[in-house]
Amino acid sequence: MNLLLIRLIIFAVLFFAGLKLYRMYREWKQDQNADGQQDASPGNPMVRCAWCKVHLPESDALREKGEWFCSPDHRDKYLAERSSEE
Repeated sequence: MNLLLIRLIIFAVLFFAGLKLYRMYREWKQDQNADGQQDASPGNPMVRCAWCKVHLPESDALREKGEWFCSPDHRDKYLAERSSEE
């Protein structure tokens, strides 16, 4: 009977230690996900490409003569079309 009680106590200690480790891991994982989401959203406004009308982050866009572009190719096409109209 004495040995059974010791085994039960050891099992309970191991169970609660595992539960505590799991909760710590889950909290750490949530903090990691929250940090990743904060980087992407508030500080980077979206702009629209003047050629294809696709929205992209301002940090990835090119700006030329007051217009935003998603690639150098679209910038060149837009400026060529605009200069031929004038």
